[in-house]
Amino acid sequence: MKTIPIRWGVAVAVLTLVTACGSGTATTNASAPRGTRVTSCGVTLEIPAPPRRAVAMEQNAAEIMLTMGLADRMAGTAYQTDPVPPELEEAYARVPVLAQQYPGREALLAKKPDFVYSMRASAFAPEAAGSRQDLAKLGVPAYLSSNDCEDRALIPATAEFEAIFGEIDDIATVFGVRERGQAVVADLRRRLEEAKRTAPQNRHTTLMWYYSGTKTPAIAGDTGLPGTITRLLGAQNAFADVKQQWPEGNWEEIAARDPDVIVLADLTRGGDGDSAEAKKRFLREDPVASKLTAVKNDRFIVVPGSSMDPSVRSVTAVEQVGQGLARLYG
Repeated sequence: MKTIPIRWGVAVAVLTLVTACGSGTATTNASAPRGTRVTSCGVTLEIPAPPRRAVAMEQNAAEIMLTMGLADRMAGTAYQTDPVPPELEEAYARVPVLAQQYPGREALLAKKPDFVYSMRASAFAPEAAGSRQDLAKLGVPAYLSSNDCEDRALIPATAEFEAIFGEIDDIATVFGVRERGQAVVADLRRRLEEAKRTAPQNRHTTLMWYYSGTKTPAIAGDTGLPGTITRLLGAQNAFADVKQQWPEGNWEEIAARDPDVIVLADLTRGGDGDSAEAKKRFLREDPVASKLTAVKNDRFIVVPGSSMDPSVRSVTAVEQVGQGLARLYG
């Protein structure tokens, strides 16, 4: 039996035993050489063969699969929040879009999926696909990112890039394309190290990551990916003391902290304050927000909203924020 344990840590390959950073444990069975068993957020998934009709429940999951050339293995995708990167546009266009947001259980099962993948637990809510346990009873294994486990106690204390790399390895293992996954991770590691090396170290610069909403803005606390990126770039998160990924903020508290720079998520889904331009308009017109130092000095950095959550785009966020800080502070 060839065993591929997946755990948090640094990837090391030793003959047939391979340890990689990730959210679960993938085991390849010798009697069914292409089957795997993966533990994802405490749920063991039995995958008898590489999936042929997978469904990605939101854009980040879809882009991880498409980056590994798996468009021909996908029966559907959903919940697009940003324009697809140019290099993935052609592949994305070949995958049926099942819903503007999450497809319901009936719409999902109508595609006869043999694997479901999401980076958000909300995809498996009763009004969406339903629980992963219920899908398993129907013979449909469903993988969930460790960044948003249903059981919040299973979510790591911080969102680290090693977890993203491990998740890519998990998915590559499930689909029998592990070498592709390793190549993707190697490139992301190279870019991440370069972004860290070239970023200006602004130890006293405070960033506020602003995701969505206007009356009650969703901002980044310390435990999500923005907190990790801020530390990697040598800056400070204005809400580093908040031990949540995306707490609801209020403008009086934000004004009291008065961040030096605001990192804006650019979302295309059309909600209140979703696009970067809508955020800028609000910030400049609101009687409280307009007095912020970052607003008065036009210190904004814009990144795609999907790159603020762990995904194949997350290294791009490090690059963009690092370049933005260099532009603002030279």
